Amino acid sequence: MIHGFDNEKYLRIQSEHIGERIARFGNKLYLELGGKLFDDYHASRVLPGFQPDSKLRMLSKLADRAEIVIVISALDIEKNKVRNDLGITYDMDVLRLREEFIKKGFMVSSVVVTHYNGQCSADAYRERLERMGIKTYIHYTIDGYPTNVDLIDSDDGFGRNDYVETTRPLVIVTAPGPGSGKMAVCLSQLYNENKRGIRAGYAKFETFPVWSLPLKHPVNIAYEAATADLNDVNMIDPFHLEAYGKTAINYNRDIEIFPVLNALFEGIYGENPYKSPTDMGVNMVGFCIEDDEVCCEASKNEIILRYFTALNQFAQGTCSESEVNKIALLFKQAKIDVSYRKPIMAARERAEQSGLPASAIELADGTLITAGSSELLGPSAALILNAIKYLAGIDHAVKLIPQDMIEPIQYTKINYLSSRNPRLHTDEVLVALSVLSTSDEKCRSALAKLPELRGCQVHSTVMLGEVDRKIFKKLGVGLTCDPAKKVKN
Repeated sequence: MIHGFDNEKYLRIQSEHIGERIARFGNKLYLELGGKLFDDYHASRVLPGFQPDSKLRMLSKLADRAEIVIVISALDIEKNKVRNDLGITYDMDVLRLREEFIKKGFMVSSVVVTHYNGQCSADAYRERLERMGIKTYIHYTIDGYPTNVDLIDSDDGFGRNDYVETTRPLVIVTAPGPGSGKMAVCLSQLYNENKRGIRAGYAKFETFPVWSLPLKHPVNIAYEAATADLNDVNMIDPFHLEAYGKTAINYNRDIEIFPVLNALFEGIYGENPYKSPTDMGVNMVGFCIEDDEVCCEASKNEIILRYFTALNQFAQGTCSESEVNKIALLFKQAKIDVSYRKPIMAARERAEQSGLPASAIELADGTLITAGSSELLGPSAALILNAIKYLAGIDHAVKLIPQDMIEPIQYTKINYLSSRNPRLHTDEVLVALSVLSTSDEKCRSALAKLPELRGCQVHSTVMLGEVDRKIFKKLGVGLTCDPAKKVKN
């Protein structure tokens, strides 16, 4: 993978800025953590070189002073919202996050269920957590949020919410995904801490949009594509422009909520220490981009990836047409269309020629490799074989897995496992290749090239099954699929 981002510089200067913010507010700081604390695959895709666990590595230095509060929206529980990158629901991800944080030495003090309005599913979830010994709190839906400042900043607004008990100076507020209500939890805590005579501060650790990049920079457009289901819109921060005469980029929800934050801080301290939503943040990502062209290209690919993900979800009935249309409109801002992603056109051309499903991969050197469906292999399995043979310098005509080895596997799939599709999947091909590698040098050489697929881009002319999707994900490959029905197994 060609890097466009200096991760070590990011760890250094980002930790310095967070340290300064903690010192500014003294003994109690609520740090809203936007995006993912780890598993931040979106950031690693649009900023090649960014490590998915960078935030965790940085904050682990403060683990003895910090505790984590995990937030989940009752609305997301109700609709079984899924993390697309992991394929699990938000309510399950809360438990996964909690376990991972604890393993890495963090204290996870509680879970807050937000946007609560009597949902039975939220009640059942909270009861489940309580049975597991996990402390939970409820924060209610507030009429007119975020514009009804008088109601929000009152005992009938934030004052109605459960007070989240915390014991450490730094409280990291995180969630499985965007729109969970993290900021509202922080602001509610400031209100309720003040009622108890405790002076607390607030800061926002949000990676995207990148305030120091232009509004229409592909990295920022990719953020809009990633949050199309929330209808987030990147905007020039008007408060920052007025206060400093400088352009900074933020997004609609932060700008809309700023008057609430302003009123809350004035009620607590007599004045707001922040002059703009951008001031609230500690994001230094934009200063760590070392190759803008690489990041722009990666971000454009991400926009197209998000578009096809939405197309697939729409075909399966799990997202709205408006979400698809919004991302399609972002193509114009990024000045691209689907042909920008070269594997798409290569796979479609191969499928048109053969009349069968096909796939294509663009390797790091720009080489395009294609594969079609055959009696023995599915197009994804064939593609991986073709790609690693090319990388290992093995002639395309060489059959790494002999037919007499594939046929018994197919017999087992059909006759013993009741599969309708005899073709081998990616995992089956890799297992077969691994077995052969003990005695075949070519198989060993080909397998050794698998890490070189990381960061490459793949397109399939049909929606892939879960097994193939997971293999590509584990290989670090960016995958898009046409919303055509997959072959039944």
